[in-house]
Amino acid sequence: MAATAAGCQHYVRKCLLKAPCCEKFYVCRLCHDDEENHKLDRFQVREVKCAVCDAVQQAQQACRRCGVTFSEYYCDICHLYDKNKKQFHCQPCGICRIGPREKFFHCEKCNLCLANDLLGKHKCLENVSRQDCPVCMEDIHTSRIGAHVMPCGHLLHKTCFELMCRNGEYRCPLCMRSALNMEEYWEERDVEIAQSPMPPEFNSRKVKILCNDCQNRCTVDFHILGMKCSSCGSYNTSQD
Repeated sequence: MAATAAGCQHYVRKCLLKAPCCEKFYVCRLCHDDEENHKLDRFQVREVKCAVCDAVQQAQQACRRCGVTFSEYYCDICHLYDKNKKQFHCQPCGICRIGPREKFFHCEKCNLCLANDLLGKHKCLENVSRQDCPVCMEDIHTSRIGAHVMPCGHLLHKTCFELMCRNGEYRCPLCMRSALNMEEYWEERDVEIAQSPMPPEFNSRKVKILCNDCQNRCTVDFHILGMKCSSCGSYNTSQD
């Protein structure tokens, strides 16, 4: 498979990887996975072919024959070739991350690199990134798409979270906890309910509810527009 001077749609590079699984040359592991019925293990790559002079050689950053630099960034562990995005290899994660390194920390419990502004401010879930995104069902840990950390601690691809918000979904697909600050929306719901009294036959009807946000159970007045948690004020509730 031929490489262009710029590489492929996924990476900027001037070489092709030799897939140890099928002995074929591909610009990158993603190009390989799109064509084959198996996945390329990037860590097992041993040889590359120069896209300029076609020399097959040991994986390295520059061609031993013509001297061309294959990419601005190269990792000898992941065999990642790409333009410089201030990448760094995180040993605990086992892969390269887009940096710069000083803006991230590795959470040992989550087993994931997170932005420094989340240090001490996120809910830890053990090995949370080793799960697939609950929206697209694709891998999160090795994805080229960044992860969005929700208040509950679960992860989504950033693009999937944005799509979820555009579609009016405000709850985590896994635990149903609110993924956004809903205070203003709850206040609007208060006004709507105050302006929409229930028929007399429902005035004294009580129901038991479970709050998805604080997990408390309580008994409240029934209303078709929503039932408010008496503990935290959320309308993200379900009849228990």
